[in-house]
Amino acid sequence: MFMQIDLTSHIVRIISTLKVENEGNGLLSDLLVALTDQEASHLAFLSVFQNEGKGKAKSPKASLPIEVLEPEGIHPHLTFYSVSLPRGLFKGETLTLEVWAVFTHILKPFPKQVPQGDPQLILLEDSGYYLSPYAVESQTLTVKLPDARIESYTELGKTKVRGSEIRYGPYQNQTSFTEFPISVHFEYNKPLLVAQKLVREIEISHWGNVQITEHYNLIHGGAVLKGRYSRLDYQASPHTNAASAFSRLVASLHRGAHSVYYRDEIGNISTSRLRSDSQKTEIEIEPRFPLFGGWRTFFTIGYGLPLEDYLFESEGKRFLNFSFGSSISDLVINELIVKVVLPEGSSGISVSIPFPVEQWQETKISHLDISGRPVMVLRKTNVVPEHNQHFQVYYEFSRFSMLREPLMLIIGFFFLFVASIAYTHADLSISKSSPSYLAKLQKDEVQIKLQQLLNIISQCLAIHDGLEASVQELSKTGDLQAFKTERKPANSLLKELLKELKPLLLFLQSSPQAARIFPKADDLVAKEQELLEKFTTKHSIIVDCYERKLSGREIENRVAPYQQKTTALRQEIDNLVDYIDGAI
Repeated sequence: MFMQIDLTSHIVRIISTLKVENEGNGLLSDLLVALTDQEASHLAFLSVFQNEGKGKAKSPKASLPIEVLEPEGIHPHLTFYSVSLPRGLFKGETLTLEVWAVFTHILKPFPKQVPQGDPQLILLEDSGYYLSPYAVESQTLTVKLPDARIESYTELGKTKVRGSEIRYGPYQNQTSFTEFPISVHFEYNKPLLVAQKLVREIEISHWGNVQITEHYNLIHGGAVLKGRYSRLDYQASPHTNAASAFSRLVASLHRGAHSVYYRDEIGNISTSRLRSDSQKTEIEIEPRFPLFGGWRTFFTIGYGLPLEDYLFESEGKRFLNFSFGSSISDLVINELIVKVVLPEGSSGISVSIPFPVEQWQETKISHLDISGRPVMVLRKTNVVPEHNQHFQVYYEFSRFSMLREPLMLIIGFFFLFVASIAYTHADLSISKSSPSYLAKLQKDEVQIKLQQLLNIISQCLAIHDGLEASVQELSKTGDLQAFKTERKPANSLLKELLKELKPLLLFLQSSPQAARIFPKADDLVAKEQELLEKFTTKHSIIVDCYERKLSGREIENRVAPYQQKTTALRQEIDNLVDYIDGAI
């Protein structure tokens, strides 16, 4: 028996090659595979297939039937899976099987927090023996690491380290359910990409396009960044000062992808590259900032595909043949929701998928829809790249249903032309001398003046913030001359801005439309003048203290009363700004 634990990715893959021999008298048609309850809770994919003796299979796709069992009295803390063998084994007959198990979230950062420039260390805890419900004659374990930088590992008898591999065994004649805890502590300077949620929408249009939209909620599941992030250090040496962070992603899109876009919560992002050939299309994504452990980002990828490559007909039904999973490699998806939006009028909907998923049906109302488009929703948790297999959605659709939208457009344009003719022949003008029109003009003018007032106040607050930042810089550097140089033009600009507020207040005071809001505006200007006076006094005290070379504690004691007052005034100003802004 040979077992390999592949730790080159944060998705842990354990491949076990079992040579099974029936030593009993009866026919053996099923085989038990055992996992601890903890392993079973992290199991994302399990596949067992026959090894034909022509080398190891490259992917676990042709799986034998597997069923979860709950046998009584065998072991209370184990989860058992029953594998149906491709043929029954009589006494003395043998069969070689490959057991492919994929686990997520079993690698733990250790330590859990690391500074920006330190490497990321990962800890794996497992068993050095294959957990078998049967006696094992001989077994060997190989732990494959991303590189040769190993912090520590458990030694178990015959243990050898060769480069980036740790080899245990061979061990002979082990009884059933034999375990020996081992741990491997190693350096892993790669991001642990985890999509807490991915919503993938596949919208079919019989006019020749399949539109794909993927919404990612992505988090770096590695060691959390300890201390502050320094962009200067990162830009100086990103490979040294951010070894485990990631600043780029590569999404492999389907063949024939076009009209590709990538945006985050703020908007479109230009820092992405698209590479395309006859076989595939790749988009290289650069987030707005590098992601360290515990950091997250939200973004959307969208693109179109030619309909004829993914939609087919069989036995009077149409069916979509598409891949399940994400277009980003080495991504763990905690929750994946795939929505297949079918054309309006589709019926007889069914799904064929090679693994169990939750599924239900919804309705989406879009442009030119009457009853809405049926949406087939597939949901699965703990998704790994092994789930990126093809699935099919079958449905019935009448060709006459395609005429519905063109007819709606024709009717819509007809009524639009009729409405346009009626509009051009109707006199809907409002007299510019009417009281309602004049009142509207006055109201608009009041809103303009209020907006100008708020803009000036905003400029004043920005100058205050800049001066406060200069005070902080002064406390660090002690450069009094630089503070004086920055303070003088700032105070002059503040006084000029306050002068601009006076005509605005006079207009608001004289306008009947501003009677309700004028007291708040007047109070806001008064508070800003008082804030300027307090800041001026505070800064003068600070300059005097530095010229007299007083200690930091004495400066804080003298400034404290003014600091409390300026903080309270700033809060009152913010409240007044919010009130006026809401009233505009």
